[in-house]
Amino acid sequence: MCKILVIHTGGTIGMAPGPDGLAPAPGLLEAALHRIAPEGVTLEVISFDPLLDSADIGPAHWNQMIDPIAAALRGAEGGLCGAIITHGTDTMSYTGAALEAALAGCPVPVVLCGAMVPLEMGGDAEANLALALELAQSAAPGVWLAFAGQQMRAGAVVKAQSSEADAFREVPDLPCIDSVFGPRRFAPRELAILTLTPGLSATALAAMLAPLDGAVLRVFGSGTMRNDPALACVLATAIAQGCKLVAVSQCEAGGLEPGTYAAGAALWHARVINGGTLTPEAALARLWLDLI
Repeated sequence: MCKILVIHTGGTIGMAPGPDGLAPAPGLLEAALHRIAPEGVTLEVISFDPLLDSADIGPAHWNQMIDPIAAALRGAEGGLCGAIITHGTDTMSYTGAALEAALAGCPVPVVLCGAMVPLEMGGDAEANLALALELAQSAAPGVWLAFAGQQMRAGAVVKAQSSEADAFREVPDLPCIDSVFGPRRFAPRELAILTLTPGLSATALAAMLAPLDGAVLRVFGSGTMRNDPALACVLATAIAQGCKLVAVSQCEAGGLEPGTYAAGAALWHARVINGGTLTPEAALARLWLDLI
């Protein structure tokens, strides 16, 4: 007998039309699972209360996903095949990156699943859910995304389309975390992703960094920023005051190559950490868990 843990957080997949538009519908996902679950599989479903739009998902909710998976593995005695997390698409890439980092070394597949169209509305939800059930039984250990007929590495995806069914794309060459399994949890911290844009003043950057414990900086190309001594001073001062800074590229692929351009020297002189090929989402999750 194979046991699959299903954690239903909310999102479009479990919504139904209401007087003000689509809204979470308790019981909708459970009914769908009952219809399509294969024989020989036992499902344990845990639903968030209340169910959430993914725009409201944050680190505390990541812990609410991590804890029952860890508990199920401790008590499963080999019977847990895998886990499924149903989730809205808007912050799916953040949750995928967070869970891949927190559950590194997990011995079973953990499969994220969502939809662009809710269940029972003739869209992609049923197929995505069926694929998630299949992967929870057969995929290699790791954290995966089941979407649009594809199995993708959940910690390396970006949402590339806001309305089409094929909404996600996997970024290549994102380094994995080599770790013995020991679930990590997200502590309360003030972290953010900040984009260095043309014309951003040192005053504005200093104000954004001031309340933060750390930040992911989206910099230009292979690792450059405007040649402004005041900006460089802000970065160096923030780091000296304990704010941990990680740089990633604003480009989707290719990563950073320190030393390629003189325009990036200020980043590395200030001791900003090179995020390499990490996506902003992956860098944020790893920064949160002190894995960078």
